[in-house]
Amino acid sequence: MKSYLDLTVGFARTGVTGYGGGPSTIPLIEYEAVKKYEWMTEDEFGQTLALANTLPGPIATKMAAYIGYKVNGNLGAAVAILAHILPSLFGMLFMLGLLYKYRTSPIVGGMVQGVTPIIGIMLLEMAYKFADKARKGLGLPIAFGLGGVSLVLIQFLNLHPGIMIGACLLGAFIVAGYKNRMKDVSEDMYEPRKEKSV
Repeated sequence: MKSYLDLTVGFARTGVTGYGGGPSTIPLIEYEAVKKYEWMTEDEFGQTLALANTLPGPIATKMAAYIGYKVNGNLGAAVAILAHILPSLFGMLFMLGLLYKYRTSPIVGGMVQGVTPIIGIMLLEMAYKFADKARKGLGLPIAFGLGGVSLVLIQFLNLHPGIMIGACLLGAFIVAGYKNRMKDVSEDMYEPRKEKSV
């Protein structure tokens, strides 16, 4: 029961404080899943995020579904999704009329402007962590090269990020499979033959 309560509280917090949509919610989900409740490691979170980006739909909801499933199966996934989306849904229904009525108010505009830099810093921190992981896993030249190619394709040629992520995942699978096959071949070649017992 405690795990269900933890999922509810953790993802309710991300739903309430995730101002600005999916990307700004990811650092909050990472805090709950990795640092607070230790449902997964940073590496697992990064891999999950990369895979979730290749699928359609809101990124935060997919992360909630995966983490909830990892913690408590199908019911855990349902609990995490509902805990994440219901607070913001009720909040939107409650605040929609109020915000619409005062949408021209300088106070409301100031609130939005005041939160924007915080979201920018959160996204910058997340980008730094992923760049550091890429550097450690791929080496600086390859990580820098892939980052540059991704920037050009996504920002200037308007390629969908999911296509880029899918291509990189496919390339990683091909390279990893090739390396494993070559490793098996080399082990077979250099494996000392067992001497026949007399």
